Amino acid sequence: MTKAISFVARLSGTGKTTLVEKVIGLLKERGYKVGAIKHDAHKFEVDKPGKDSYRFTAAGADSVLVASSTKMALMKCLEQELPLEELIGYFPDVDIVIIEGFKNSTVPKIEVHRHEYGELLYGSTDKPYANVIAVASDLEDLELDIPVLDLNDPAAIVDFVVAEIMT
Repeated sequence: MTKAISFVARLSGTGKTTLVEKVIGLLKERGYKVGAIKHDAHKFEVDKPGKDSYRFTAAGADSVLVASSTKMALMKCLEQELPLEELIGYFPDVDIVIIEGFKNSTVPKIEVHRHEYGELLYGSTDKPYANVIAVASDLEDLELDIPVLDLNDPAAIVDFVVAEIMT
């Protein structure tokens, strides 16, 4: 199975996307093939009215794949959200999939935490999240029973991901 790790947070605005972007870039610099999955709780639309692919979907196609010499995109109508593990299966040709979100999944997670956003998900009594293996925080004095990584040191976070996930 493809290796994967998710970056999660209690609230939006903590810097998950910025951190994920840096982690992907650093992994690429180290020679890894990287896939990425972004969870969107809203109903997003990547296709645009008037485009041929949009017209195919409007005509009733359940799946539409747009391909060029450099990129492809698959748009698939879903009756329900797919499990993350199934989505990871769409990446058979990468070394690792970096995920943003999917707090309730079973994949290993790094929680992104900023002190101004309050409580951690990790250790939360209202809803404990499974498989949080580290916290990346801007606080240095967090005392947890899992590693606390410096949120402002993405290279150290990548070192941790390589050591824990890639080996």
